[in-house]
Amino acid sequence: MEEFKLIAKTFQGLEDVLAKELIALGAKEITPGRRMVSFMGDKELMYRANFSLRTAVRVLKPIATFKANDADEVYNAVKSINWNDYLDLETSFAVDSVVYSEEFRHSKFVAYKVKDAIVDFFREQTGKRPNISITNPNIKFNMHIAETDCTLSLDSSGESLHKRGYREATVESPINEVLAAGMIKLTGWHGECDLVDPMCGSGTIAIEAALIARNMAPGVFHKKYAFENWKDFDSELLDKIYNDDSQEKNFEHHIYASDIDKNAVQIALSNVKSAGVAADVTVTAQPLQQIKQPVEKSIMITNPPYGERISSPNLLGLYRTLGDRLKHQFVGNDAWVIGYREETFEQIGLKPSLKIPLFNGSLDCEFRKYQIFNGKLNDYRQQGNILKTDEERDRNSSKRLRKPQPSFDIPESEGNENLEAEIPDYILKRHREFIQSQQREVRHGRREDYDRGEKDSRFDRRREHSDSFGGRNNDVKSRDDRFNRINQSDRSASVAPEHRNSEGSRDSYHSDNRGDRGYARPEHNSSARPHDTFNKDNRGSGYQGKRPFDKGKSQTGFKPRGNRPGGHFNNNDGRD
Repeated sequence: MEEFKLIAKTFQGLEDVLAKELIALGAKEITPGRRMVSFMGDKELMYRANFSLRTAVRVLKPIATFKANDADEVYNAVKSINWNDYLDLETSFAVDSVVYSEEFRHSKFVAYKVKDAIVDFFREQTGKRPNISITNPNIKFNMHIAETDCTLSLDSSGESLHKRGYREATVESPINEVLAAGMIKLTGWHGECDLVDPMCGSGTIAIEAALIARNMAPGVFHKKYAFENWKDFDSELLDKIYNDDSQEKNFEHHIYASDIDKNAVQIALSNVKSAGVAADVTVTAQPLQQIKQPVEKSIMITNPPYGERISSPNLLGLYRTLGDRLKHQFVGNDAWVIGYREETFEQIGLKPSLKIPLFNGSLDCEFRKYQIFNGKLNDYRQQGNILKTDEERDRNSSKRLRKPQPSFDIPESEGNENLEAEIPDYILKRHREFIQSQQREVRHGRREDYDRGEKDSRFDRRREHSDSFGGRNNDVKSRDDRFNRINQSDRSASVAPEHRNSEGSRDSYHSDNRGDRGYARPEHNSSARPHDTFNKDNRGSGYQGKRPFDKGKSQTGFKPRGNRPGGHFNNNDGRD
């Protein structure tokens, strides 16, 4: 079978984990990059990569690489491709673009030029044009431009691979499935002991851990891949990959998930049942203070609130409680905590043995390992225990420095992380300079508003003084009150002391014109990020709550092997 280049996209910090997954699949010429890993493989490997990779966001197949200095050169290069190999007039398509270049300033404009080139290719040949669909295209293309280097790829995944298909409901700001699986793999856990998550939310870490322990491919839940619309799609090959459960195994230990939020517990239970791992995961409503010492060897992996998108009434106290529980009720075990702010980590009160930089969305986080033991460190080492493996030492020595995080009283804007981006250093520098200039303009504008508000207040007070001596818009009582106050004050003063409160605040000054042009504090309105929803129609809906790795257990209603949910596949393969 012909081999070709492929690119698997991932989160920053998980490139090495993804590379190891590709090695296990048999990929060749594996080269990790920034938020991506390139490799060589054939059609079967491309199918398996989409079906089996836990830490990949999508898999791209490059079809053209070229250099371009402007949009016209991009147009001409794209138009020169024989698009009859990929599209026809009945096929809808869409173009996504990622651009980091001084020559190309707008990614949407690049996408439009690629789209125009494809449309003009068919229009000149047939007089007709193919359909364009933004929401649900049959074929999706990805254009990546770094300076003048352009790569046009077919998107073989379609919907992002982090959308496994088992999520029935969600909580506010759930952790991404790809990130959760990557965190578990970074710990080195593969089901050798019990796993604990005391702040489980919607149960993502617990579910991904159960799938890893069972060695179940995450693709069993996925409804459809984009390569199923390609002209050379091999349904029998995909059916063979889907029905191969030879690598699945039993899980001899257990996963314990808990949360103080009873609504989150119900959501987690629903998702656990949908993923078919209810026998391996126990979900309970329990506060952090009630964590007890595990009877057997265990590992903790958890994602506490950061104080950004979601928080706690006493965030620092929450981390202090976590540290206290680890010291007294988790001795002899390892705990892994992902967090965003240094001040929250400090509240744990333990020295981490390992720090791994990770991105959770747009937040620059750290994934820290804590080894909990009794006594002194030297005694612990003399007993033959190892704090860091050679791999962990190498990772610690090569990790980048953390940038200082903002304090709690300055909320950071929460933009969506562009997973396709490979940002050059000069772009980051320019962005920082731009942000600093904006902050200077905001501070300058506030000073001008303050000065203008003071002038307007003085004008209002002078007008009130003049109105008090016969202003037609004042009633008699108001004129008398003001006349009496002015008589009691120093006539030479421009502003009567009584017109200010004891603290001299403009906002508490009582005037009929108050607020017309005075200084107003900006309101910080933050909108919640929309949660991903998973459509239960079509193929995936028939799979909910079924466990493909067990056969013949009627109590959970498992799907018959050889019949992909909602798909049209060969049922005569001899499976149950």
